[in-house]
Amino acid sequence: MKKYQVRVWAKNCLNPLAICLIIGIFVSCASPKKLVYFQGQTVGEDTVSIADQFIPTVKKGDVLSIQVSSLNSEATIYFNPSASASSNVTNTGANPLVNTPGYLVSNEGTIKIPLVGQLAVADLNTTEIADLITTKLKPYLKEPTVNVRNLNFRISVLGEVTRPSLFTIPNERITIPEALGLAGDLTIYGRRDNVLVIREEGKKRIFTRIDLTNRDAFRSPYYSLHPNDVIYVEPGKARATSVDRTYQLAPVFIGVLSLIAIIVTRQ
Repeated sequence: MKKYQVRVWAKNCLNPLAICLIIGIFVSCASPKKLVYFQGQTVGEDTVSIADQFIPTVKKGDVLSIQVSSLNSEATIYFNPSASASSNVTNTGANPLVNTPGYLVSNEGTIKIPLVGQLAVADLNTTEIADLITTKLKPYLKEPTVNVRNLNFRISVLGEVTRPSLFTIPNERITIPEALGLAGDLTIYGRRDNVLVIREEGKKRIFTRIDLTNRDAFRSPYYSLHPNDVIYVEPGKARATSVDRTYQLAPVFIGVLSLIAIIVTRQ
C-alpha cells in the first residue's frame, strides 16, 4: 500500500500542471492597483485640465517632406522630384532611420527649393513653412497648394513594453499613452507610477517622471511628446523577484524531480 501511495504521489508531482502551480506560488504577483491607469473618482463624471497643445518647430538637420500641387499639373512635377517616395512614414518593423527623400535643413537653417532658391525655415512650424513656400510659388504656379511634414519627428519607447522601438510620427502630434500604445502597452512588470521621460532642450537633457496611475498625468507638460523624446519604463520589483527566484529555485526543482524519478524507477 505504501509503495502504491508513493507512486501516485510521484506521478502527481511530475504532472506539468502541478509543477506550474508550485512555481506560481513562489512568483510574486503585482498589485492590481499598480496596474490601473489614471485612477481617481470612479462615480459620476470627472474633469481634468490638460496642458496646452505642443506645436513643434523645425530645427537644423531635420528632413522635410514638401509636396506641391496646383492647376498646372505639368509644372507641379518640377517641384516634386521625390513625391512618389515621400509617403507617410511609420514604424512597421523596418529600420525607420533609412534615408528618406526630402529637403534637408542645413546648418544655416535653410532649404533650397527649385526656382525659389534658399528659404530660412529653422524655428518655423510646418504650417508657417507651407504658407511661405506657397507665397514664393505664386509667380510660377496657378493656385499652388503646399503640404509640409517633418520626417524627423521621432520618439523612442524602451524598457518594460511589449515592442520597444523607435517610432516616426507623421502627424507630428503624440501623447505618452499613444506612444505606449504603439509599443504594445506596458508589460505586467512595468512600473506605471514612475515612467521616465527624457527630453532635449537646447544644450541640456531633462529627466522627469510621470505617474500614469494618477490622472494628474494629463496636466504634465510632458504629456504631449516632443521630437526625440525618450520614454523609459523601468521594471518593478516583481520582475527582479521573479527572475531571481527562478534562478534560485530551478536547481532545487530539478533535484527534487530527479529524486522522484529515481524513486519511481526503483519501485
